Amino acid sequence: MDLGLAGARVLVTGGASNIGRGIVHGFAREGARIVLADIDKAQTERVRAETLALGACEVESAVGDLTVESVAEAAVARAVDSWGGLDVLVNNAGWSVPNFLAEDTDRTRWQRLVEVNLYTAIACTQAAIGPMRAAGVGSIVFIASDAAFGQIRQGVYGATKAAMLALARTTAREHGRHGIRSNVVCPGLVMPDGPEAIGEDSLWAGGQDSVFNEKQIEFLRRDIPLRRLTTAEDIANAVLWLSSESAARQVTGQVFSVSGGYTMP
Repeated sequence: MDLGLAGARVLVTGGASNIGRGIVHGFAREGARIVLADIDKAQTERVRAETLALGACEVESAVGDLTVESVAEAAVARAVDSWGGLDVLVNNAGWSVPNFLAEDTDRTRWQRLVEVNLYTAIACTQAAIGPMRAAGVGSIVFIASDAAFGQIRQGVYGATKAAMLALARTTAREHGRHGIRSNVVCPGLVMPDGPEAIGEDSLWAGGQDSVFNEKQIEFLRRDIPLRRLTTAEDIANAVLWLSSESAARQVTGQVFSVSGGYTMP
């Protein structure tokens, strides 16, 4: 079906690597106008070129650290100033290094996890609400994680992602009357498509084994009803549907696990 996203004005945070890159590619194939926000300038420019080649109507880069004050507002302003508004915000920016809870004692790392995973989503959502309210329509999609429901080696990270569920649902309740829909996609484990799918600051940049080794991946796969790992394209397809005002016009405040059934919220 036609999702009606041709020409849509879209901001994707953390859009240059892995899941974010897949989401940006998905919107490109629909002919959307995209602001690609990421901290990694070189990877952002690489993905910008890929996105234009895939059919994006227009692509703007917003390079910066979204945890820094005013950077989120500037990313939203890039869409508003360029195209007169913002139809879709995808809060995808995130960071994690798996560790057991009893061993994960670095408070500086905790703070960074909270800032990257939660504060950026708060700041971008607050910035997006104004132009969406003015238009009387908009979709916000939060990319959380199956770790939000409690997973081994994901304690602090999972806590930040669980907080996103509350943020998304509060947004849905407070701003539904303004035509703004707010939903959550929780990915399962998503492996990068290849070296071109990650930047040097990605958690995967140190190699696959630094995140999940083959034994851990196989152990995980056995617990997935569909017996296959999730891809960035799988996540993108869910995000595109939720972003579509025609396909998902009556869907808000909902949480979707895209994990092959690994979790069933």
